[in-house]
Amino acid sequence: MKSSRNKTIDLSVEQGESYLRRCVSVEKSVSADDILDKTIIGDSLAVMPLLPSAFADLVIADPPYNMNKTFGENAFHRLSENEYYKYTLEWLSLVRPLMKDTGSIYVCCDWGSSAAISAALSEFFTLRNRITWQREKGRGAARNWKNSMEDIWFATVGRDYTFNLDAVKLRKKVIAPYRENGKPKDWEETPEGNYRATCPGNFWDDITVPYWSMPENTAHPTQKPEKLLAKLILASSNIGDTVFDPFLGSGSSSVTAKKLGRHYCGIEQNPQYCVWCEKRLEMADTDKSMQGFRDGVFLERNSR
Repeated sequence: MKSSRNKTIDLSVEQGESYLRRCVSVEKSVSADDILDKTIIGDSLAVMPLLPSAFADLVIADPPYNMNKTFGENAFHRLSENEYYKYTLEWLSLVRPLMKDTGSIYVCCDWGSSAAISAALSEFFTLRNRITWQREKGRGAARNWKNSMEDIWFATVGRDYTFNLDAVKLRKKVIAPYRENGKPKDWEETPEGNYRATCPGNFWDDITVPYWSMPENTAHPTQKPEKLLAKLILASSNIGDTVFDPFLGSGSSSVTAKKLGRHYCGIEQNPQYCVWCEKRLEMADTDKSMQGFRDGVFLERNSR
């Protein structure tokens, strides 16, 4: 029995049969209207050639990292660096036609797969940056450093792309505020203290990995936090744009896009994860809150 505080979504496929029926299968070429705001159940490599061209404004991809990992009934087995590079080229070659000329793409990875991801991205896109975010959880190692960082590569189709700087500026406390003619300069006074909005960097140490007491948490082994995805979506898309995720997992990108007023589409081959995704999308109908993000402001890690 779970504790009353344990909010982890772990419905079985049988318990979530009604959610699974909401997902769609794609077996022939479809239009954007057929897949908009839908979860597609299937193999990404087989489904993507059937999707409409240039329908996505933003792609967020969290492919299997190059390690032995089990995802429900499916498993990914570690490849050589060259084989993983070729695998990345394969799925990226299918993603590129689905993106608008003004589109952006973010690809998640760890240190072991980061080099192959960046090299493959360079074949199709213009690399813009590498974001590194700090996990406050992670398994220690007796003969190595604890792996507590992950990367996200940012790239664009072309030179014309969306980047909403003001939507992702950091709210930092001002210790020694500067005044001009007695009034705050480049900062504001609030009941909680003095703050300045600053440009965000590419190292993020304010992210909390989902855990059992958070409503967004599922039993997925590599779930990404909604707060992390909110930064990407707010920066690189506008309200009404479409966010596409070819490796949807338990649905964090689709759920976050929905909460932020974007359209979404994602592909996931595991029925169990599809159930959890659809359950979360239903929850987002009545609750658009996100841990660590309130009133347009990204809060410090583990703050209220």
